[in-house]
Amino acid sequence: MIKILYSFLFCGAICLIAQLILDNSKLTPGHITSILVVTGSFLDIFSIYDKIVEIVGGGAMVPITSFGHQLIHGGLASAVSFGPFGIIMGMFDLTASGISAAIIFSFFFTLIFKPRN
Repeated sequence: MIKILYSFLFCGAICLIAQLILDNSKLTPGHITSILVVTGSFLDIFSIYDKIVEIVGGGAMVPITSFGHQLIHGGLASAVSFGPFGIIMGMFDLTASGISAAIIFSFFFTLIFKPRN
């Protein structure tokens, strides 16, 4: 039960930080998304994001910061086995399902819904 609360608070904190940046700067949502992905990457480089996942649970794998975590985590894990080329292979290996799902769902949604100008 406590991990559910931690997950809720962690995701809420990420959203709060993003909203504060959006409201108090001239950055666009694309800039903020990039900042959060890079932040997740840096937290994984120093093994901080893994500790967050242990404490928070699955809620740490939901926000956009987890995408950066997965990119670096997969790249570093494959680099041990395959060298420098393993970095790219690991990034695509761990994130391929999420990227593929986003492309497929967005394609079907554009067929169903009429986009606005």
